Amino acid sequence: MDPRIREHAETIVDHSTGIESGDTVVIQLPPEAEDLAVALAELCGDRGAQPVWISNAERFSRAFKRAADGFEEAAHELAMYEETDVFIIARGGANVTEGADVDPETNAAYNRARKAIKEERLSKTWCLTQVPTSGHAQLAGMSTEGYQNFVYDAVSLDWAAQREFQSNLVEILDDAETVRIRSGEETDITLSIAGNTALNDYGEANLPGGEVFTAPVPDGVDGHVHFDLPLYRYGREIEDVRLTFEDGRVVDHSAGRNEDLLTAILETDEGSRRLGELGIGMNRQIDRFTYNMLFDEKMGDTVHMAVGSAYDDCVGEGNEVNESAEHVDMIVDMSEDSTLEVDGEVIQRNGTFVFEDDFDGVDDAAPEDAGDDVPDDDAVA
Repeated sequence: MDPRIREHAETIVDHSTGIESGDTVVIQLPPEAEDLAVALAELCGDRGAQPVWISNAERFSRAFKRAADGFEEAAHELAMYEETDVFIIARGGANVTEGADVDPETNAAYNRARKAIKEERLSKTWCLTQVPTSGHAQLAGMSTEGYQNFVYDAVSLDWAAQREFQSNLVEILDDAETVRIRSGEETDITLSIAGNTALNDYGEANLPGGEVFTAPVPDGVDGHVHFDLPLYRYGREIEDVRLTFEDGRVVDHSAGRNEDLLTAILETDEGSRRLGELGIGMNRQIDRFTYNMLFDEKMGDTVHMAVGSAYDDCVGEGNEVNESAEHVDMIVDMSEDSTLEVDGEVIQRNGTFVFEDDFDGVDDAAPEDAGDDVPDDDAVA
């Protein structure tokens, strides 16, 4: 076994989830991840925990979705998670486009039926990570060995140091009212985060970590945004997403590729037309785009927003939690012609934060074509 697999498992068990004696643990991994499952089983045994491994096979999921005539809540699966203390899941199937021929409306119906299961899993201690398979290496445009090195370098970061670095941004967002994001000519969006909490992701629920994230107030988002980096969802690539928000709701949308899938996502339920997350990437170790949101959303020089469900821990007392069966992250490249403002103060310019040595504080460096007011009619997606 590659010793890095054992190290990966140790990070999951000891840093990300803190598994202890007596814990019940559900390990959901693809068949290609048997070595990681074995390493996790050994560590659970060492610590007195009780694990079960269930397969996370995309071929299985595809077959069921295409054959079923409607979906119901899987009460037996829900019962398993109700009795679970820790949930570990990894991506890494052999074919990243396995579900590409599942109808978008079918995926939406499937997610609605599983909403209670998703919420139960998120209420537990959980960790989402990646197994470096050849399928994801091909998607990233890398050799299998190169992708393995990329993944293992990203998950073995000095997480204490990363936490300290990211705490600078958490401090800025504490008690903040609004965030404004401007990038190029097509992104100018303002989000209220009043009363909500910014969380420091340093490799716990997500491994790798490397972001600070919060929840926008559901009706407090206005403006337009161009997500200029693509994403994979249900085995299909969505490109050039453009969204327009009014009073928190998507009122216009488009995509350069697979717009039908984007439409289906937004029509899943009422909450899927609102933002559930604003995340700011801060992991400088992740320095290339790989078509894998677990990594791409953590890249320095990016921000991401997710339509759909909000994380309860981000929502302040008395504020509304945006609820949805979906949670779909989309990314804006902030490396050029971009500013990030908090309560009117520029805290990042062209991907560099005010607390980094090479920050350029020139006020007139903001995007030239971005007006002082958030537009209320442009946009899309």
